[in-house]
Amino acid sequence: MRARPTRRDALRAATLAALPAGALAQTAWPNRTIQIVVSYAPGGTGDLFARLVAERLRAPLGVNVVVENRSGAAGAIGTQAVARAAPDGYTLLLGQAPEIAIAKSFVPNLPYDPARDLAPVALIGNAALALVVNAATPYSSVADLVAAARERPGQMTFASSGTGTPGHFAAETLALRTGTRMVHVPYRGAGPALTDLLGGHVDFFFSGMPAAVPHVREGKLRLLAVSTARRTPGSPETPTVAEGGIPDFDFSLWGGLFAPAGTPPAVIERLNTEVNTILRDPQMRGRLVQEGSDVQETTPAEFTGFVGREVAKYARVIEATGVKPD
Repeated sequence: MRARPTRRDALRAATLAALPAGALAQTAWPNRTIQIVVSYAPGGTGDLFARLVAERLRAPLGVNVVVENRSGAAGAIGTQAVARAAPDGYTLLLGQAPEIAIAKSFVPNLPYDPARDLAPVALIGNAALALVVNAATPYSSVADLVAAARERPGQMTFASSGTGTPGHFAAETLALRTGTRMVHVPYRGAGPALTDLLGGHVDFFFSGMPAAVPHVREGKLRLLAVSTARRTPGSPETPTVAEGGIPDFDFSLWGGLFAPAGTPPAVIERLNTEVNTILRDPQMRGRLVQEGSDVQETTPAEFTGFVGREVAKYARVIEATGVKPD
């Protein structure tokens, strides 16, 4: 029995039907404003990635490129809007781990399927999480933190930017791998979490590097490790959590460009080429490294493979930790 066509399918068919064969190559794409949707409020890592790229896409594409923040439902509202948009290259998504890789296994009744409804275009940044503690604590390494958690079972607390975020799963994995019991304290974003960490109300936090580093430089927080598999170029002296004794530990705040499924391959290839050209610019690379991000060029196929590995990784993490949505 064939599935009934969705509104997205109808839009896609109408868009493609309006063009004769090979018309994309003959049509002046783009010829109007391109919109990049970010599924969270301004100020986050993904928002930064989107704005850096949008600013630099305007000249080579010859049109205005704007960023629109559509927050809500843990990223589902903005992501669904792009998944249902016409696949014409004018509505794009700055997709991140929560709504792309985590939601697939974590969110019941997800109103979109990332693999079916979205086409990966290019990875923009892959930023490390900073494992930070209040500088007034005696902890100077991952081993110190774990030892204290073992001495205080069920009393060590960790902040997160919200349930089901990469930082939340990083901390839950740390507890699981070390056989310790820790208490999760979720917040609505990194700002409130850092405020309570600075105030001594929670013990540690896997924070985005850009938000944490200023407090580290001021001597208010201590950076124990980064969450990625390898050290970050922006802080090469900081060890990884894996180097601290937790093997195969790799969590990050990545962000990349996605288009609605069915977007013509020529559009995706053009966008991929322009994004990679932007990433080669020394000023752009320097800015991303400064924000704690690893920079690597990807083809659409390579980015698709990266996303698939992230989906599989979080499926294993969600099953192993037993974390449930709020």
